[in-house]
Amino acid sequence: MAENRKVNTGAKDIEAWIHRTLGVTEAQLIDIMSYGMLLFALITFVLLQIHKAPYGRYSNPKVWGFGINSKLAWFLQELPSFMVPVLLALFTDISNTSTAGKVLIGMYLLHYFQRTFIYPFKLRGGKATTLTAFVAAVVFCCYNGFIQGGYHLHVSAYPDTWLTDGRFLVGFCLFILGWLINLHSDSILRNLRKPGETGYKIPEGGLFDYVSGANFFGEIVEWTGFAIASWSLPALAFSVYTTCNIGPRAIHHHTWYLQKFDNYPKSRTALVPFLL
Repeated sequence: MAENRKVNTGAKDIEAWIHRTLGVTEAQLIDIMSYGMLLFALITFVLLQIHKAPYGRYSNPKVWGFGINSKLAWFLQELPSFMVPVLLALFTDISNTSTAGKVLIGMYLLHYFQRTFIYPFKLRGGKATTLTAFVAAVVFCCYNGFIQGGYHLHVSAYPDTWLTDGRFLVGFCLFILGWLINLHSDSILRNLRKPGETGYKIPEGGLFDYVSGANFFGEIVEWTGFAIASWSLPALAFSVYTTCNIGPRAIHHHTWYLQKFDNYPKSRTALVPFLL
């Protein structure tokens, strides 16, 4: 991973402010934040064995704070993931950013453009998001937006040949595959209810014929691909955190479906087809 790093960043103003305020370089700060994300991934995984993340079907405003409209919450909480890298690109010097660095942050922004500006406004109904879940999501998206944007735009130093490197090509293909699985699975979930209908139904079609958490599986594949394509600590940390965060949710969903529906397909696994 060190091979894709340079000593001096391409954003002197950000670098100077970070060094003056915190006494470290931007690269060092991103390393510290990435290791922090790995630690938080472990903590999150442990906590999710005890409590279900309080949004969606597990939302409980009486325990986790008042509810926020799900569409508004999704838009506002995902917005920093998109806007922080965009603002870094617009208001800092990225003249030294490699083509690969720009492509990689473009892949990241592709996901979050859809997640911020399209996905929330296609939601049909859904329980309100609790204040606790909303605040936690906003903080994480600001945090992750900075380390992904800062690394790929300022710190990374990919060679001109990186876009033809086997790691990038494999990672890119996995990223696109996971992204498409995630989009298709979200579409299936969104169209389970007809206009005016409420309640839950058994999802069918696509990878839902094999796993209960097809949308989560797609997102894990997507960010695993991103980590391989980037071959960096920040991307690895994000991939690990994603798995530790939504992997348990897929298992919770699987258990919930089995308890709620007597006719739920027993051949389905929770997250990984035929395995888990």
